Amino acid sequence: MLAYAGTRLLGLVVLAVWGAFADKSPHQLLAARWDALWYTRIAEEGYGYALRLPDGAVHSDLAFFPLLPALERVISAIAPLTAADAGLLVSWVTSLLAAWGIFAIGDLLHGRRVGLTLAALWGVLPVGIVQSMAYSESLFTALAAWGVYAALTRRWLWAGLLAALAGLTRPVGAAVVAAVWVAAAVELLPGGRWRRAGGMDRGLLAGVVLAPLGWLGYVTWVAFRTGSVTGYFDVQNGWGNGFDGGLAFARFIGGLLTGPPFVDGLGLLLGVGALIWLYARCVRQRQPLPLLAYGGAVLVLALTAKGYFGSKPRLLLPAFPLLLPAAVALARLRPGRAALVLGSAGLVSALYGAFWLHGSGPP
Repeated sequence: MLAYAGTRLLGLVVLAVWGAFADKSPHQLLAARWDALWYTRIAEEGYGYALRLPDGAVHSDLAFFPLLPALERVISAIAPLTAADAGLLVSWVTSLLAAWGIFAIGDLLHGRRVGLTLAALWGVLPVGIVQSMAYSESLFTALAAWGVYAALTRRWLWAGLLAALAGLTRPVGAAVVAAVWVAAAVELLPGGRWRRAGGMDRGLLAGVVLAPLGWLGYVTWVAFRTGSVTGYFDVQNGWGNGFDGGLAFARFIGGLLTGPPFVDGLGLLLGVGALIWLYARCVRQRQPLPLLAYGGAVLVLALTAKGYFGSKPRLLLPAFPLLLPAAVALARLRPGRAALVLGSAGLVSALYGAFWLHGSGPP
């Protein structure tokens, strides 16, 4: 956690220095722009706000899942903090919990050194600055990491509860549900612990039932709120989001490859190829099936989503299992060399994060 906190502190220091020269407030960049404004409005006023654009599109706050704004509302009510500052507090605390959960998984599978390297790698991702923003990525990743860890260690009630909470945080909470269900399925297969014991594990059944309730509960509530069974998906379409199997993303890359920004398209294509290669490495590494199910689901949902293509790196932040092969390789290096690699990556991440937030930033 200290190693991870060091990477995030470096990112915040570089952002503050950059902001001093650019005459911009780091606090505003972290807590009062883009999606953070929507979460704050929900925390302060509840659901019901919609922005109608000149082209007829409707951006409704129902697109945002409720756990983060609910926490902002509660914390701002009991502490001398605004809802925006409460969002920052939630993000900073849960980013540490996420790093701890990621470490726990790496430690469980390959030992403490790999766990430490895996947590540090998550912190030095190019868009790692989002982990320090009043966004839901850190909260979700903390719930997801510990949910997957609970599934791997057969703590079924915890796995189901954490999956349900993850499903109240982001749409990709379905990936945590997949991990819990796959872990349960492994138990039920011939040779699984449950089958060998010859009895019924009520905790496993409870975890399986609990896992999807958060995601299903919110989607069902939106359906009643909008008067349509497909209400949540209609809201997403209003934002230009949704899932089309990656057709829109493929057309976007194709447009870049056939136009003047050819290099951008080629770089994006190589990036997608690298992600697929990393997942193949995870399979060859024989990661546990629940971890593969979770990482694969996050990857597929991010790559097949339409709209806001610039947000895909942010959507991939919770896909920490993809970093495990690199963590194993780095852990084999001498400590000094590994520290040099991670430190250099941390500095690049901090510089890019400051540049990103002072420019287009996360949509």
